[in-house]
Amino acid sequence: MKKLNKLFALLLMISMFSCNNAPTETKTTDNTTAPAAGGQEAVKDDESQKDIVKIAVGSKDHTTLVAALKQAELVTSLSNAGPFTVFAPTNAAFDKLPAGTVDGLMKDDKKADLQNILQYHVAVAVYKAENMQDGQVINMANGDNITLSVKDGKVMVNGTTTVVASIPASNGIIHVIDGVLLPPPAKK
Repeated sequence: MKKLNKLFALLLMISMFSCNNAPTETKTTDNTTAPAAGGQEAVKDDESQKDIVKIAVGSKDHTTLVAALKQAELVTSLSNAGPFTVFAPTNAAFDKLPAGTVDGLMKDDKKADLQNILQYHVAVAVYKAENMQDGQVINMANGDNITLSVKDGKVMVNGTTTVVASIPASNGIIHVIDGVLLPPPAKK
């Protein structure tokens, strides 16, 4: 009976360890192994509400923003639980910037500048459009603040950019904006 109990305990332990181990490698097309990649952004889920990144990736009007998020290595951060409010400039908003600005920011040596600008579009909380108030100040992920103005139901950010749509996400909300927010100059 003792041998049977030991055998049962051993089988139980083996099954527990084998069930809890996630794959750490995947097979590539050339039959070599590579580490499993991706965080939350790699989770395949076609039934739940999409997170901020998945909504942006699915938008033909936000391809520049998505490319910038990838270059700045912020995709994983914005795929996490949040909650986040993202002021998401459209492609047309990026087109309003001086020629060469976006291309310059997409270079590896400008990654910190790109991250700063993109983090100036993200607040770590959910701010719904219907609750935004004239003169409201919101602290952004880069440490700077934006100021909202509300007139006749129209929300503007920093007096220059208009919120044109709001889209709820599983980890926050996206406010589509018609301009790119530029952080104030660094204090010396």
